[in-house]
Amino acid sequence: MTVGGWRPGRVVEALPATPSARILRLQVPGWPGNTAGQHVDIRLTAEDGYQAVRSYSLGSYGPAETIELAVDEIPDGEVSPYLVEDVLPGDELEVKGPLGGYFVWRPGGEAPVQLIAGGSGIVPLMAMVRAATDAGAAASVRLLYSVRTAADAIYRDELDGLAGNGGVGVTWRYTRAAPDGWTDPVGRLDDDALRAATWEPGREPIVYVCGPTGFVEHVADALVGLGHPAARIRTERFGGA
Repeated sequence: MTVGGWRPGRVVEALPATPSARILRLQVPGWPGNTAGQHVDIRLTAEDGYQAVRSYSLGSYGPAETIELAVDEIPDGEVSPYLVEDVLPGDELEVKGPLGGYFVWRPGGEAPVQLIAGGSGIVPLMAMVRAATDAGAAASVRLLYSVRTAADAIYRDELDGLAGNGGVGVTWRYTRAAPDGWTDPVGRLDDDALRAATWEPGREPIVYVCGPTGFVEHVADALVGLGHPAARIRTERFGGA
């Protein structure tokens, strides 16, 4: 039953993803399903009645009534510390969604797809990776994932497994420190890194960029400078939570 669009969601799994992030799976009775790239609002209500609402991208897609979030803790945030440190299987959260119809991917298009993630911006792009893999379209999708270190990469094992089995092509960019033996440059994404790791503009890819505001603006501007039409670039950005 929904009240004002809100549905009860029961936490069924709470799994560590990185030292500061958690993957949460919630069972949401009556969930109508969602398209890869959509998000939900999560509402918490304190004992004194105070409520806080934050938006979180979905790492899952499709018709199942179990949805997946991956939440990275913002130390001074109002909601993410609770979701990462305190919530337990069996706890209930209020969920509204699915939300958003622009930053989404559906199988069936002919153009190649370029995904570019910064930090926890990987979450909606992971849903797209999974959807493309299931649709047999992985060969047309590339992912460029920028993270501080390997330990900060959400979904790292799953991405490595998919890439190792001929799935979506994954390129890592480390901005602080790289694993032992890494030979590529370390640092912020620049034009050379974008040019080397993404579909060339002549292929007319549709590009999805998700991450912190500064990252998204930098990458989108750089892509346009490299010749990608702005109309082919879709962005989603976030701040504190």
